[in-house]
Amino acid sequence: MTLAGGLVLFGVGAIASGINSVAGGGTLVSFPTLIGMGPSLGMPIASLDKVANATNSVGLWPGSLAGGFGFWNLIQKTAPYLRTLLLPTILGAAAGSFLLLATSNATFKVVIPVLIFLAAALLLFQKRVRDLVRSEHGRLPVWAGISIQFLVSLYGGYFGAGMGIMMLAAFALYMEGTIHELNAVKSWLSLLINLVASVIFIAKGLVALAPALILASGALVGGYAAARLSQRVDPEKLRIAIAIYGFAMSAYFVWRAYH
Repeated sequence: MTLAGGLVLFGVGAIASGINSVAGGGTLVSFPTLIGMGPSLGMPIASLDKVANATNSVGLWPGSLAGGFGFWNLIQKTAPYLRTLLLPTILGAAAGSFLLLATSNATFKVVIPVLIFLAAALLLFQKRVRDLVRSEHGRLPVWAGISIQFLVSLYGGYFGAGMGIMMLAAFALYMEGTIHELNAVKSWLSLLINLVASVIFIAKGLVALAPALILASGALVGGYAAARLSQRVDPEKLRIAIAIYGFAMSAYFVWRAYH
């Protein structure tokens, strides 16, 4: 790896982790970067997509930790949700990670744009979906929230990109709070998902360790700084911007899958 390549990965780690701390979707920046730089970083072409995804999970979990501390001033209100969702998060992340290991790289490459598109759509229409559910049924019960979190964590363990978007969209169906308060829960649960996935992926030899460590260094810086600054940002504009970016990345991965 060249010095320039290392600096790019550090910067991408900071940016991606910052976006994750703000609204989710930061891995939509780092994952394509790892795909593009993969061959020069020594990643095997035959399993490039899976290795890039696993490396991304390992590289960005420290950013979730930094982001979690950045939102520490909001954790008191959201702590009950955090405790309730710990176990389904761990179980879902482990299930998703083993599912990735069992998936061929060719299949994973085709699935990527579909997952990104669904995550971006959920975030874009988050408010409308939340209002529809609440107008007919009120807030979803706790057991439904636990079930949803298990599925979202399974998704996160399988494919990190867009996980934060999906988690925030799901939270809106059964949690009370501003987007920043929901981000506090999301940061700690994202940390747990990526940590569980990282342990499994490293144990199975699916991670490019040097790029992951450089991403992690940048993620620590970007995650904390963005968590503090994001509380001054208009949450609606932020949500729309990240959703539009998600659609753009979905289109890119469709093109990549068939060319």
